[in-house]
Amino acid sequence: MRVNKAVELLEQRQPVYFEFVDAMSAGGYDGGRALAQTWADYITYDMEHSAFDAQALWQFMRGLADGGPTRSAHRTPAAIVTLPMDGIDAPTVRANGWMIKQALAAGVHGLLLCHAESVEAVRAFVEAARYSFTAPAGSDLGAGRRGHGGQVRAAEVWGVSIGEYFDRADPWPLNPRGELLLGIKVENTRALANVERTTRVPGLAFAEWGPGDMGMSMGYPDQHDEPYPPQMQAARAQVMAACRAAGLAFLEQVTPENVTSRIEQGVMIGSGPRAREAAEIGRRHTGRKLPW
Repeated sequence: MRVNKAVELLEQRQPVYFEFVDAMSAGGYDGGRALAQTWADYITYDMEHSAFDAQALWQFMRGLADGGPTRSAHRTPAAIVTLPMDGIDAPTVRANGWMIKQALAAGVHGLLLCHAESVEAVRAFVEAARYSFTAPAGSDLGAGRRGHGGQVRAAEVWGVSIGEYFDRADPWPLNPRGELLLGIKVENTRALANVERTTRVPGLAFAEWGPGDMGMSMGYPDQHDEPYPPQMQAARAQVMAACRAAGLAFLEQVTPENVTSRIEQGVMIGSGPRAREAAEIGRRHTGRKLPW
């Protein structure tokens, strides 16, 4: 069994569904212990618009481990952190690489880079999440930059030895044995202009188009939800097409009313205000086997 349930499902070409919590209200240890029995396949732990509190994240992850196993017999639900840095360029990402180190040391299972505007930024993001002993991936990716020291707590959360953690704490599908899911938000017009290139950086597993911020960048300050104007619809289509060409999972909000049609369009990661209900419908639609 995989450590990361979301990786396990995506390998099977099964859509996955997540529950969203922000760092300010996640509840630390008690919140993590309660969410260990979530209906979702993974938890998005948002630090983009909340306090970046590494200790609170560590307590949350420890709570997830102590509250498990999940109903699917995984030690914890997967947890993916939304980072507060922007993917403007490589120097910006490298200057903020400490955030990546801190989050991974807490034992999280993935990271999401917001406003992924340039290939260089995305490349630096992937390199920062990989250990320094990992080999470069051809000419497109340099050696990892994650160093020794953060593996003990992370291995405890994952329930594996330190040696096994070193072996598996690498991005999937770049590393077929990897358990980390790395994603990007293509959520402004600058990022959209480079999406066909950023989505092809080795080490990524998923991407989303971020309609709230994308709309803002196009002059629509409060257009997070449908119906979208034609310009935003075109942006969604462009990001989805880039994901399809690069072999990445496309993330988008789903509802009980549209989840089956979204799956048919190619959405592989879904959430939203009524995500639990949508997930029940989607899981039946794709023949997901129990326990879900």
